[in-house]
Amino acid sequence: MSLFDDDFYSTRISRRARVTFQAQKDAAFKRRGMRWTPLKVAMTSSVISAAAVVIVFALFTGFDHSDSTVSAVAGVTKVGLNDNNPLEKTISAAAKVRPAVVSIINEQALPDGAAQGSGDGSGLEQAALGSGFIFEKVKGKAHILTNNHVIADAVAVKAVLSNGDTRDAKIIGKDEITDLAVLEIDDRGINTVASFGESDDLRAGQWVMAIGNPLGLSDSLSMGIVSKTKRIIPVSLSQDGNYDWEQEVIQIDASINQGNSGGPLIDLDGNVVGINSMKIADYGVEGVGFAIPSHEALPIVKSLLEYGKVKRPYLGVYTMDLAQYFAQQSAAGDDSVGSSPDGGGSSDDNGSNGSDAEGKDDGAATEGPRAEAPGTGEDGSLPDMGDDDTIVVPRSDLKLPADVQDGVIVLQAVGPAQEAGLAFNDVIVKLDSQSIASTMDLRQYLYGKKKIGDDIKVTFYRDGQKHTATFKLEEKTED
Repeated sequence: MSLFDDDFYSTRISRRARVTFQAQKDAAFKRRGMRWTPLKVAMTSSVISAAAVVIVFALFTGFDHSDSTVSAVAGVTKVGLNDNNPLEKTISAAAKVRPAVVSIINEQALPDGAAQGSGDGSGLEQAALGSGFIFEKVKGKAHILTNNHVIADAVAVKAVLSNGDTRDAKIIGKDEITDLAVLEIDDRGINTVASFGESDDLRAGQWVMAIGNPLGLSDSLSMGIVSKTKRIIPVSLSQDGNYDWEQEVIQIDASINQGNSGGPLIDLDGNVVGINSMKIADYGVEGVGFAIPSHEALPIVKSLLEYGKVKRPYLGVYTMDLAQYFAQQSAAGDDSVGSSPDGGGSSDDNGSNGSDAEGKDDGAATEGPRAEAPGTGEDGSLPDMGDDDTIVVPRSDLKLPADVQDGVIVLQAVGPAQEAGLAFNDVIVKLDSQSIASTMDLRQYLYGKKKIGDDIKVTFYRDGQKHTATFKLEEKTED
């Protein structure tokens, strides 16, 4: 039997029993000083039902009942939204970080004779735009993290705050390998700094937001999901089309455009989980962007703040991939090596002209037609190669065993490698017990597995004979 008078009765109860039960029920209510009419009972049931729905909904959606405003009248429910509501989290996350995001202006020298048209007579012009974010304030200074390519070749750098204030920025340190740079500005009036989150905790499908200065449109937001938490992509450090490094990145489908580089990628708690870095720009490609994970960036940031650079072990060779050498020989015939060797290598910027190294070290070169080709160091920079900016790569018989198809050719040995006896046209095939098939392999092993001061064993071929050399890795210097 239902408590309410809803015209539902059991067929086992007689009419008289029904009348008697109803009379007893009405009498019970009357003793409490209330008279429950069918209308009041219906209204009460509606209110109770509505309240029950609100409670169940809150339990399953995670609302904080203590902070939410809930009212129910005749089955109509109104729920007040707060920061725990998924619909509001994007707004609160953006509000938390946006004041810390800045626009970066890269200024470079005007061509000769054009300084008078620069407006301020400084002889500088805006060459590139990017983004960055303030991550700490120390002793009256605010530090900004951005991409190295955003401030590349800059004569002067400016940072534009979210309130429109423009300030001169000083480059504290930069690293081409990881594409990160730290800038410094005066912290006057700056009250917000961004907090780093843990990129290792990201999950595929998780919502993220990119904040920055795309196309010069400052303080701009875009939103998407994490497409893949860890993606390894090849990078050409010297921008010559030859891949000589691999970068770990987060793949996202949030819009990343020119000017977004260096801006923060944040989660819905407003924590920085990545630094927006690049996108695939090609016809028919949409929604494929990349960000440097925060767990990869933080050690680099620490080193840049402390030393102004990232200290890495130094082998001392300019290299060219053996596979690429073979491909060039096949394309050019027997008369030349080719004209575009690997842009990657491992050295610093103090190498001499490649022609000076030729023939002096091992006599492997033979006379004949020659092609010229650039080579680069561990940091992607070109060695000092004279006025024509080339390393001369002669037509050469490397006299390798038939089964040796992978390795790197030494174009020039300097520093510790030269002191250990490595020379022009030596073919490196192993570092310690690790096989080396390319300049990328060499860099990855050297930077990922070795430290400054470690001993390293280099296995190489010269004139068809296998040799080894063991020496101590030094710190790369700028001179």
